[in-house]
Amino acid sequence: MKILIAASVITTVFATPALAQKTDPAVNFPMRPIRIVVGFTPGGQPDIYARLIQVKLTEVFHQQVVVDNRPGAGGIIGSQIVVDSPADGHTLLSVSSAHVTSPAVRAKMPYDTLKDLAGITLTANATYVLAVPPSLNVKTVQELIALAKAKPGQINFSSAGNGSGTHFAGEMFRQSVGIDVVHIPFKGIPESLTDTISGRVQFTMAPIASSVSLIKDGRLRALGVSSKKRSSLYPDLPTIAEQGVTGFEWDSWGGLLAPAKTPRAIINKLNREVVKILALPEIVERLRALGAEPNPTTPEEMDAYVARQLKTAMQLAKKAGIEPQ
Repeated sequence: MKILIAASVITTVFATPALAQKTDPAVNFPMRPIRIVVGFTPGGQPDIYARLIQVKLTEVFHQQVVVDNRPGAGGIIGSQIVVDSPADGHTLLSVSSAHVTSPAVRAKMPYDTLKDLAGITLTANATYVLAVPPSLNVKTVQELIALAKAKPGQINFSSAGNGSGTHFAGEMFRQSVGIDVVHIPFKGIPESLTDTISGRVQFTMAPIASSVSLIKDGRLRALGVSSKKRSSLYPDLPTIAEQGVTGFEWDSWGGLLAPAKTPRAIINKLNREVVKILALPEIVERLRALGAEPNPTTPEEMDAYVARQLKTAMQLAKKAGIEPQ
């Protein structure tokens, strides 16, 4: 009898880890390389944040983590790829505020923004910069407004695509100051900035992370920041609100998501590791050098944040007169 009991105990001890592996999908995760899909071209905000995370996740998981740029339709193409991927944590999505603005300008979405994707964590947030080409004889926000009012319908502003965060920022500025300007959408932020630098487009509202080097090099002229407070990167650059556009505020943010049915244990494991990465001094320093601040959250907090942002974007689109296409 004692022998049987001992055998039973031994069996239980050795069976417990095996049972845990079967019941907890996070135990052996990841089992293969992880892909972080970015719905925009390289160099944009969601791409920059994804690549910062990519390197450290590769070290932590001992599996290759790759960034896969799939630009188009204001980030929708990349999002659809992730929605259609196996919900096992090996395909993730790095997003910007376009994740909630795209649904606000489209009559029909191929997926449900809230139900088909699950938040892992917010990554960082930053201000947008209202910028013009140096060739444009404009040095302040009010000078740009005056120029646009003197030439109705002749001034263009660029964005990273219809429904992108940069589109909404530009549209909010247009509506706030009452100017008649033409929206020129591009495939991504780099293309949008290139045409602004050349002077083919007269102004843009670009994430500071994507435009900081261009401003420092003198290839773009910054007029103001879109946030409520001045950026620590450019403390001498006034906010747009300070320059007479009362109440103007539009922040840029980034986040990491997975397919909605991804096991919660895997979501939590990814959250723990990414949050640790965002707290590393070298990552904090690199983000701040780009004018961004780490903004880690729990998965539940990110889901709630996305829901609030989506509601706000819908309201802003209606107020700005942006008709769903």
